[in-house]
Amino acid sequence: MTSTLTTAASRTVDLGPAAELVSKEEGHRQPLAPEFVSAEDFSPLEVAYDFGRVRREDIEAGPDNIWRYKKLLPVPSNVEQIPNTEPGFTRLVRADRLARALGVQRVWVKDDTGNPTHSFKDRVVAVALAAAREFGFDTLACPSTGNLANAVASAAARAGWQSVVLIPSSLERAKILTTAVYDGALIAVDGNYDDVNRLATELAAEHESWAFVNVNVRPYYSEGSKTLGYEVAEQLGWRLPEQVVVPIASGSQLTKVDKGFRELGELGLVEPTPYTVFGAQASGCSPVSTAFRSGHDVVQPVKPDTIARSLAIGNPADGPYVLDTVRRTGGAVADVTDEEVVEGIRLLARTEGIFTETAGGVTVATAKKLAEAGQLDPDAETVLLITGDGLKTLDALEDHVGPKATVPPSVDAVDDALGG
Repeated sequence: MTSTLTTAASRTVDLGPAAELVSKEEGHRQPLAPEFVSAEDFSPLEVAYDFGRVRREDIEAGPDNIWRYKKLLPVPSNVEQIPNTEPGFTRLVRADRLARALGVQRVWVKDDTGNPTHSFKDRVVAVALAAAREFGFDTLACPSTGNLANAVASAAARAGWQSVVLIPSSLERAKILTTAVYDGALIAVDGNYDDVNRLATELAAEHESWAFVNVNVRPYYSEGSKTLGYEVAEQLGWRLPEQVVVPIASGSQLTKVDKGFRELGELGLVEPTPYTVFGAQASGCSPVSTAFRSGHDVVQPVKPDTIARSLAIGNPADGPYVLDTVRRTGGAVADVTDEEVVEGIRLLARTEGIFTETAGGVTVATAKKLAEAGQLDPDAETVLLITGDGLKTLDALEDHVGPKATVPPSVDAVDDALGG
């Protein structure tokens, strides 16, 4: 689809090493522009690069956020000097107690709960905003299952832009409040995410000054997920993990982490060692897992019904490319029930002290399921991507955790409650 913002598309833009857009299916090439579908083969567009020399020491000398990788992203050369939320470079936690619980030799948790709005979406939005500014937009917009809503509203406020955020009216209350607080235009829509996404596509065609981060500037937005892969490799001492488990919503994150790993190898920043990519879904919204299990290449849309609302995309745009990635790397896509999601949240919390939202519960529970099935190699170093904070989805735990006991204010009462 072609944006109507022709004046921005035709002018010279500074997007660093980004050279052109390429269609995913047939490799058709076109100039950088706020477009997301190829007019030649109707497949998604993604950014292609002309990387110069990139050295580890230059990256390491950069800021402690995603802009240390600006020479690998479609952003202006001065991106770090413009007001933004400065996301990324979150901690990589060695999770030995979780590893023992999963029956895996070594596990690392990439904990993205420490981002400005407490999810990985701050990464992709920061890149999208930088590109949107170059293309001449003045309003940041999105359809969202929650985390993206938070990130867009926050980033727009920091940049001094207007924001327009569309959400399903059934979204968790916490995510509604943590978007509305930025005082942008928050619109609740009666329908599920796929209904909201269709509406956003229509609005993007009508409002030429609105940059819908996951619609008309999607090729740039999605590149932000590569930084998860870059950081994991750098934090491991400039090497690739042997296995990585990634939650699937649209599927873009999984494919871009893989793209990031491959770019690091091609640039000589890491040794291009083999790695295996696994995808994780909730059973109540598992179109990619179903396609993988059935051996299909086509992902059939479903109607979501799961507590993992941040992953509740019934028609995932990058589903087919997820299948390509996991099959190429020898991985798998699996799904877990809502009960398993809750147990995954609790398992991570009690073993490593990390409180994740439902998407992280999906990742942990799926890793457990894959390990028990023998699909996850117990001797391979494994990274789990934990992409959002548990404070965003408190309702998922409401009926599952609470005080061990309620007692009068006395030592004996406490001892009795503790079994003493």
